[in-house]
This record gives sequence, C-alpha cells and structure tokens, in this order.
Amino acid sequence: MLSLKYIYTLLFSLGIFFIPFNEFDGLSFLGEYKDEAATYFFLFGFLFVVLETIVQKKFYFPYKHPLIIVLVVFTIWTFITFLVNYDTIKFNFYKQTSGISRYIRQTISFVIAAYCFSILFWNVINKLSITQAVLKIRKILLYSFSFVAFYAFIEIGIVYFGAGFLKPILNVFEYFPFINNHLHNGERIGISSVTFEIPALGNYLIFVAPWMLSYILTERGFLKYIPSLLVIILMLFSNARAAFVVILIQLFSFVLLLWYDKRFRSTVTITAKLLVIGLVALITFKPDMIFNTFSTKIDSISFSKNLTQSISNKSRFGMQVASLQVFKENPVYGVGFGQGAYHMVNHYPYWSTAHNWEFKYKYKNQSDKSFPPQFNIYTRLLAEVGFIGFLLFLILTSAPIFYALQFWKKADYRDKYIGVILVLSFLGFAINWLQLDFFKQYGFWLSLALLLKTTSFFQHKEQNND
Repeated sequence: MLSLKYIYTLLFSLGIFFIPFNEFDGLSFLGEYKDEAATYFFLFGFLFVVLETIVQKKFYFPYKHPLIIVLVVFTIWTFITFLVNYDTIKFNFYKQTSGISRYIRQTISFVIAAYCFSILFWNVINKLSITQAVLKIRKILLYSFSFVAFYAFIEIGIVYFGAGFLKPILNVFEYFPFINNHLHNGERIGISSVTFEIPALGNYLIFVAPWMLSYILTERGFLKYIPSLLVIILMLFSNARAAFVVILIQLFSFVLLLWYDKRFRSTVTITAKLLVIGLVALITFKPDMIFNTFSTKIDSISFSKNLTQSISNKSRFGMQVASLQVFKENPVYGVGFGQGAYHMVNHYPYWSTAHNWEFKYKYKNQSDKSFPPQFNIYTRLLAEVGFIGFLLFLILTSAPIFYALQFWKKADYRDKYIGVILVLSFLGFAINWLQLDFFKQYGFWLSLALLLKTTSFFQHKEQNND
C-alpha cells in the first residue's frame, strides 16, 4: 500500500516538472492559478500532507524561523489593512467585482503560494538532507528544462528561420498534457515554448538558470556547460527583455562567486581572457554584426524608447506611477490588500493612456472582468498595505539573499553549489518582482523551503562536531 508521503512526494515531483507548463485551459474557479499545471499537482499534494498531519497528529513546518515569522506578520498586516480600510473597501466596485470579494480572492491566492505550497515543499524535503533535496529537485528540473528547450528549438526553427516543415512536429505536442501551440511571429517576434507568452518563458528561465549553472560546479567534461548554454540561447531567442537583464545579472553574480572560490579562480581568469580575445576577433572581422546585435539588445531594454514607442511599456510604467500616487495619499496602511486597482484608476498618467488600446479595451473596459495588472509587486504593496507591509515583504525577499550568502561562505567545498543556487535564485526573484505583481512564484517558495533546510544543515553539523 502506498504511503501518504510517497503520494505527495510523487505529486511534488510532477509539479516541479510541470512548472513551465501554463498554456492550457484550466479550471476557472482557481482564478490566476487556473492555467498553471504545477498548481494542480501541488494542491493535491498539499491535501495529502493535511491528511497525513491529521492521521499522525504531527505538523511539520519551521514556524519559529525568523523568515517564517516575518511571513506570518506580513500576512497579519494585510488583514489589518483590510480592517482599517473597511469603510472604503465595502463600497469599492470595479470590473464587476466588489472590494470585499477582491480582498478574499487575493488573500486566498497569497495563502496558496506562501503557505500551501511552502508546507508541501517542506514536508517533502523535511526528512532529506539538503544535498539529497537539491540533487533530487535539480534532476527533475533538468528533465523539464530539456523538454522546454527541445520544444523551443522547434519554435526557433519556424519563427526565426522559416522552417515551416517543422510545424507538423510542433503539432504533435498538442497531444501532450497542458500544451497548446502558439507561435509569436507577429509584431513581437520571439518564442514562448510550453509557456503561454514570451515574458512567461523569461520568468521561467530566470527561475531555472541558477539550477542549470550549478552543473558547471558539480560535473566534469564539456557536457556540464550544455544546460547553461541552453538557458542563454533560449534567453536570446525568447526576446524577453526582463529575462535578458535579470539573467545577465545572475551570470555576472555567478562569475563573482566563482572568483571568490579559489578552486575556480584560475578557470574564471582563463575564460575571461578567452572571451575578450574572441570578442576582439569578432569586432575586428564582423564589426557590423556585433554593433547591430548590441544595438538591438540595448534598444529592447532602453527606458526612453520603450516608454515612447511600446504600448505595453507605457501601460507598465503608467501603472507603477499610479500605484505610487495611491501610496502618497495612503502611506501608512495603504488602501487595503488587493484594493489597488480601485484607486489607481483615478491616477493613470495621461501619457500612458493616450492612444493606448490596452487601457481602452482591457484595463478600463468594465465588461472585461480581468483586473488590470500592476506590474510591480513593490509598488503594488506600497499602495495596498503601506510602507510597513512593503518593508515586511522587502525583508522577506532580501534577507534570504544574505542567509544564502552565509551558507555559501560556511559550507564545505562540495556543498557550495547549493549556496550558489540559492543566492542566484533569490537575487533573480527580488529583481524580477520589479516587473511582476503576483505571488505565485513557485521557485521563490521552493527556494525558501530549501533555505530553511540549510539551518538544520548547520545544526546537524554542529551536533556532529560536538
């Protein structure tokens, strides 16, 4: 007979594999999670954890850890902002949704990610060593990423090189679960692989990049570089601007960590010299190609050009400015968790709404029930839960970077790659949340569970030394 732990561990493994799969029609009552394949496995896994807890009458979760205490205090604060702003929330109505309903939905969405997923993740890795947990997760991610990359290369052939004969192969994937084909060869050329849009693939690459980079530290031979090269190739062909910036920062941080590790210092130096020589050679023999490529990438992330020429970025920056205006009027308690959109509508700057079809047909269209995204978790929280709530969440996203650095410094040479994964992961999430306004960042909560496990790693080590 299968044990409950075996069942939820299997569901956890399947959920990890299907994290990038979010281009299918799911169950509408799950709201923003309805198209996320991983959610279904994680939620069922969580239910089996609850069942095991009832049967064994034991609850496993490191609720005394400082980061979990911060998480709980942040959650309580979101409820306080609801109570303080209740007199206005009860009258809020927008997009056919009341303020109270919006608060309940957003709270459930947050609890699913921060508590349900985290509890499942912790119970899976609780009895494993940190090394066993990381190696198990990394192997699943490698299998999943290999599938994503294979699908992406078929897309690259069709979208960038006009290889129409590959379309029948792409159509075969329609028979796989959680996949609907969608090519991006219109105004914004790029690839999305098994995700639903170009930025979604970029978001996934930011999550998976540290795990693939870690193979450079633990394996031998040329093959250890393949996962990292695939991440870079997909990043470039995806045309995801945020991923381009964040992954470059992760790569730079990765090189710095290697430089401070004496085992890799000479390798970093030699590699840097070879890259410089190669770049000089390319500039010498192909200056036009290098200039055009570099110019294109700079233009794609240029603030001034994106603000004046890109509709989506006018909307993005306009939303963030509106959020800050709401915060200025309500600096302490905000306007209540989940209530930002009700107040931002009066603060959209003219330059973002003028000649912008997204506001006309989506964000200000009352018949469209979907709420306008706020595109930045930090400005969103400033508006909704005030400076105190923002500060608590900022601690929750930044403190793990320092915890992970401490692990990287103190761990044995054979375990330092775990610290590298965690440092680069938390750094990526903290930066990436500058352009995302939702909490369903599976990788963050997974990395948080692993970080909590590193505490017990050192406790166990100290006990053995005693």
